[in-house]
Amino acid sequence: MRHNQSAPRVFIRPPTRDDAAEFLALMRASEGLHRGLVSPPRQSPDFARFLEQSDRPDSVWLMVCRNEDERIVGAFHLSQIFYGNFRSAYMGYYAGGPYAGRGYMTGAMRLVLRHAFLHLKLHRVEANIQPENTASIALVRRAGFTREGFSPRYLKIGGRWRDHERWAMLREDWKPVSRKQ
Repeated sequence: MRHNQSAPRVFIRPPTRDDAAEFLALMRASEGLHRGLVSPPRQSPDFARFLEQSDRPDSVWLMVCRNEDERIVGAFHLSQIFYGNFRSAYMGYYAGGPYAGRGYMTGAMRLVLRHAFLHLKLHRVEANIQPENTASIALVRRAGFTREGFSPRYLKIGGRWRDHERWAMLREDWKPVSRKQ
């Protein structure tokens, strides 16, 4: 089932139970890429929790799939979505190791921001990234995020409190990409 948002090389869609084997295999194959940076689901119980979280009203999880063969190449999530006067969410994401550095996540980022700002009607999307995660910082820079600050020992990952840079994009700073690109 395709989501109604597609870029030249990828599309995004909600996760399903049928994704478990493919997604878990991809995340296990990506442990070296993710180590110390993110902790995606790697086992069936983790994927079940992942699906439960995707059904919550304050969370949106999206699989990134290649148009050419519909293979899952990564995932994005918008979490802790606040509406009312705040209209904000935190963004997280991870590419599958075999697909990293090939531009899939750049195309998906455009789609996720379109979804966040047009469909969810958010005002702000924030991504917190460890300073040594240069690929992730490059991704948000390409998308037009602004570095807002530094948060020491911000988030516990892999059993350690880790420093993060805070990057954000506001709706009025977002520049949608035309469908032709």
